[in-house]
Amino acid sequence: MPTMTTFGRLWRQYVPARVSELLAVVSVTSTCMLFIHTSSLQSQLAVYTNNIDHSLTAHHPNSYFGSAVDEPEGSSRHKSKFGGYDLDEFRNIDPKTLNNTVHHHKMTLVFNRVPKVGSQSTMELLRSLSYKNGFTFHKDRPQKVENIKLTEREQRRLVQLVDVFRPPSVYVKHVCYMNFTTYNLTQPIYVNMVRDPVERVISWYYYVRAPWYFVERKQAFPELPLPSAAWLRKDYETCVLTGDRECQYREGDERSDFAQLTEFFCGQEKKCTGFNTDYALQKAKENVEKNYAVVGVLEDLNTTLTVLEHYVPKFFKGAKHLYWNEVQKFSKVNRNIYKPTVSEKIKDIVRKNFTREIEFYEFCKRRMYMQYAALNLPDSY
Repeated sequence: MPTMTTFGRLWRQYVPARVSELLAVVSVTSTCMLFIHTSSLQSQLAVYTNNIDHSLTAHHPNSYFGSAVDEPEGSSRHKSKFGGYDLDEFRNIDPKTLNNTVHHHKMTLVFNRVPKVGSQSTMELLRSLSYKNGFTFHKDRPQKVENIKLTEREQRRLVQLVDVFRPPSVYVKHVCYMNFTTYNLTQPIYVNMVRDPVERVISWYYYVRAPWYFVERKQAFPELPLPSAAWLRKDYETCVLTGDRECQYREGDERSDFAQLTEFFCGQEKKCTGFNTDYALQKAKENVEKNYAVVGVLEDLNTTLTVLEHYVPKFFKGAKHLYWNEVQKFSKVNRNIYKPTVSEKIKDIVRKNFTREIEFYEFCKRRMYMQYAALNLPDSY
């Protein structure tokens, strides 16, 4: 009969080996299961992506992005293509009166991009156009905390940085409008994009919850904490209906989630930082009229690109042709497949608190369609 000493020796000899073998089997099994699961998800994602890409490439003139199908002017469908506006009322406008670019002698363009309005795709389009149109492309580096409002010192440093770029050049950054003349420097050409304000905040809500978003942020800034599981699982409809602070949009609130579209156009003033306020609305309108060559509309990218090509040709010449010929490249930028559908009932609840934000969006739409109509382009353009 073996003694306790013999038993202990046998245990040390055989058990670790068996445990190692068991762990190896478990690891291999887990790896196989993960591989199978990942492959299945990739297959589903590929099918989903291909369906979207086919829709974009085959139907883009009638799609979310386009507006190129010939329709009799004045028809209801023709009006719907142009945001409900009858373009005939804008035909006699001189396009020079709507073109701020003619007042700029220094070919420096600033794209102070608003999040979730197709700005990433527009930025990549500008990068591609820089090689074709002969301008230099500059963009801000990723920030640990994206500050769109800058201190006086930060503003001065930024405008001085942009001012030293050799024209023609483009600078891209998430930042509120800045008046360069305040610092006795030449004002650049400004462009930007807008989107239905409620659709934009919903898009942002799920964008920051997408797995790839916080993984990329964690890789870039390892010290950032990972979000909680409860926060990640919280859906937008529940957030609105339960009165969650994140989804309550109260007038005058200062928000950190970029929900205020007007803030990007109003500027760096303290009074611009107040959600859905009349001051931010009026100042944003004033700045668009005086300082923005074009403010495009995501929902009608075809018309947007046409207007950009004609009003800012140095930077956007050939933009529409390049975009639609490489639509799969540009349309995939920042696409979020994790965004579920939000009911119109919920959107209507939220819209009640977005009155001035929606008014600004409609103001920008109308201005863009005025610019387009004033060109008097042939219907086949």
